[in-house]
Amino acid sequence: MNLFAEMRVLVTVALDKMITEGQLPQGLSFENVAVEPPRDALHGDMATNAAMVLAKPSRQKPRDIADKLAAHLMQDPRITTADVAGPGFLNLRLAPTVWQGLVKNILEQGTAFGRSSIGAGKRVNVEYVSANPTGPLHVGHTRGAVFGDALAGLLDYAGYEVTREYYVNDGGAQVDVLARSVYLRYLEAHGQEVAFEDGTYPGDYLIPVGQALKDKVGDAFVGKGEQYWLAELREFATEAMMMLIRADLAQLGIKMDRFYSEKSLYGTGRIEAAIEDLRGKGLIYEGYLDPPKGKKPEDWEPREQTLFESTEHGDDVDRPVMKSDGSWTYFAPDIAYHYDKVNRGYDLLIDVFGADHGGYVKRMKAAVSALSGGTVPLDVKLTQLVKLFKNGEPFKMSKRAGTFVTLRDVVDQVGPDVTRFVMLTRKNDAPLDFDFDKVLEQSRENPVFYVQYAHARVCSVLRKATEVNIEVSDATLSAADLSKLDHQAELAVARKLAEWPRLVEIAARTNEPHRIAFYLYELAADLHGLWNKGHDEPSLRFVQEGDSTTSQAKIALARAVAVVISAGLDILGVKPMDVMR
Repeated sequence: MNLFAEMRVLVTVALDKMITEGQLPQGLSFENVAVEPPRDALHGDMATNAAMVLAKPSRQKPRDIADKLAAHLMQDPRITTADVAGPGFLNLRLAPTVWQGLVKNILEQGTAFGRSSIGAGKRVNVEYVSANPTGPLHVGHTRGAVFGDALAGLLDYAGYEVTREYYVNDGGAQVDVLARSVYLRYLEAHGQEVAFEDGTYPGDYLIPVGQALKDKVGDAFVGKGEQYWLAELREFATEAMMMLIRADLAQLGIKMDRFYSEKSLYGTGRIEAAIEDLRGKGLIYEGYLDPPKGKKPEDWEPREQTLFESTEHGDDVDRPVMKSDGSWTYFAPDIAYHYDKVNRGYDLLIDVFGADHGGYVKRMKAAVSALSGGTVPLDVKLTQLVKLFKNGEPFKMSKRAGTFVTLRDVVDQVGPDVTRFVMLTRKNDAPLDFDFDKVLEQSRENPVFYVQYAHARVCSVLRKATEVNIEVSDATLSAADLSKLDHQAELAVARKLAEWPRLVEIAARTNEPHRIAFYLYELAADLHGLWNKGHDEPSLRFVQEGDSTTSQAKIALARAVAVVISAGLDILGVKPMDVMR
C-alpha cells in the first residue's frame, strides 16, 4: 500500500477527466506529474506539481489548472481539502480514515509492507569489499562492506534478484609479497630471526599462518630459494587470508553469494576473449599515449601500446590493456571480469570502491558500456574515509594488523549492529567520523540507540498490555476500532509511516541505503515524541486503563511503527531490540 502512488493515480485519473471534458488539451504526458510530501507539513498531507508541469504544454496558467484539478479531486471521499498554493502547487489533506486504514494495512502485511516490485524480473550484481587478500579487513573496508551489504538488502527488498559478489585480487604482484611475508613467519616459526623489509607485511596476523605452513611442510622450504616455494605459498597464503576475511565478514553478518578469483582469468583465455570482443567492435588499437599531466617524468618516453579506445564510451583518455613487453596491464583482467558479469545476464552492475579508486570509475564504465553495447549500466559507488576517535583522540593503530585499524577492532569495541548502523549515517561519498564514545551513548545523539530504543519501547507497551489482559496480537490489533486514532499527534505518526514505501523506492532507484537509516531515525523521533506527549496528555498514552478498545487502537499505531522499524533495520542488517538495558 503506497499511498503516494495511490494519490498519484487519483490525480492522473482526474487529469484524464479534465482532458475528456475539454479543460485540458489532448496528448499531454503525465510522466513528470508527482505526488510528494509537502515541504512544510502545515501545508497539507501531500502536494502535487501537476498544474506546474502541465501549464506550458497546455498553454494555461498553473493556478487555473490547479483550481479545476482541485474541484475534481474533492469529489473523492479520501480528500478533505485541496488548496492551491504559490504559483500553482496543489496541497491535499486526507481524511483520518485513510491514515487509520494505513495502520490496519501495515499490521496485516507485516514487514512486507513497503516491499516494492520495481526490480521484479531484473538481476543485479553488487560487488563490494573485494579487498586484496593480503591481510584482515581494515576500517575502510568495513564501510564498503556495510554499504554494499545494505545496498544489496535494499535492492532485494525492492524486488531485484541480487547477487552479492567479492572479487578476489589474487592474480597480482601483491600476492607474491604476501607469500614472501608468510615465508618470513615460517622461518620465524623455525626459530630464526627475521627482518620485515619495506614492502612486506609485518602484521601479527601472519604468525599463525607461518606456523600452519611449518605444520604442513616441516622444514622442507627452510634455506630454499623462492623458486621452490613461491607458487605454493601464493596459494597457501591466499587461502589463509580469505579464511580470515570470511571470518571478518561473518563478524558483521555478511555472507557473500560468490567469491570470484582474478587468478581464474589468467591462462584460461578469458582475458583474451574480452579484449577480442572489444577488438571486434573496433575499440582496440596500437598507439601512443600523451605524457602524464603535470610535470613530465625525466625518464618518460612515448612507446607503442595496445590501447582500448575508452574515450568512445565517455572516458577522458584511452587506456592501455597490454604493456610493451606483452604482459597485461591491471586494467585487462578487470575488463575480463566485467565481461564475465555482462555475459552472466545481469541487468545492472554495481561496484563499490574505496575513495582511492575514484580515478578508475570512468574507465570501468566505459568498458562495461563497450562490452554490453550500452545495454547494461554500471553504477560505481565510492565510499569515503572513516576517521576513528576514542576519548577525544584519534584511535591508535592495530598491532595485529601492523599498519591499520581492523574491522575486528571496531566490532569488538561496539558490536556489529552499532558498527553497521553508524556506517550508514552519512552518504557513502561523504567522510565519516566514528567516535567510539558517542556511538555507545544512550541518547538521541546516538542514532542506532535512538532507533532501537523506539522498537524496544513498543515492545514494552505490548508487555504492559498483556499484563493487564489486553490482547495485542497483530490480527487483533488490525481488527481494532482504529477510528479512535483521531488526535493530530497520532495521525502525524501515521503520515510518517505512509512515507516508507515511497522512501524504499527512491532509495533503491538511487542506490542510497543511507536514506533508510535517516528515515528510521525520523520515524523513531515521531514515536518518542508521541510517547512524551502522553506524559502531559493522558489520552495519548498507549495503554488506557479500563478501556481495552481504545488501548488496542493506540497500541496498533505503536506496533505499526515497530513493524516498519524492524523491516528497515533488517535491510541494513541490524537486529531490532526488544529490551534496552
